[in-house]
Amino acid sequence: MPWILLVSAGLLEIVWAYFMKQSQGFTRLAPTLITLTTMIASFGLLSMAMRTLPLGTAYTIWTGIGAVGAFVVGVVVLGEQLSLMRVLAAVLIVSGLVMMKLSSSH
Repeated sequence: MPWILLVSAGLLEIVWAYFMKQSQGFTRLAPTLITLTTMIASFGLLSMAMRTLPLGTAYTIWTGIGAVGAFVVGVVVLGEQLSLMRVLAAVLIVSGLVMMKLSSSH
């Protein structure tokens, strides 16, 4: 269960990052409200997952899901630049996440 909470928190991090971009500096109401709501939910789920998962594991995986997910959304949805260096960076992040998960005892 803590892993489901953690992955859900990470996915919500992607959502709030996207809507933060759409809020145009918190000047648009609907994207701002979605950003704040999904931020609170993401932090709440992360805190519940941290009841049993180690801090370093939970936080690293949460931020990694958000970072890689935001990168993918930026490229696929927003048309941001895709370069070999950026893809390599994302691959390294995912590799670190896999290693962190494998090293966790939970």
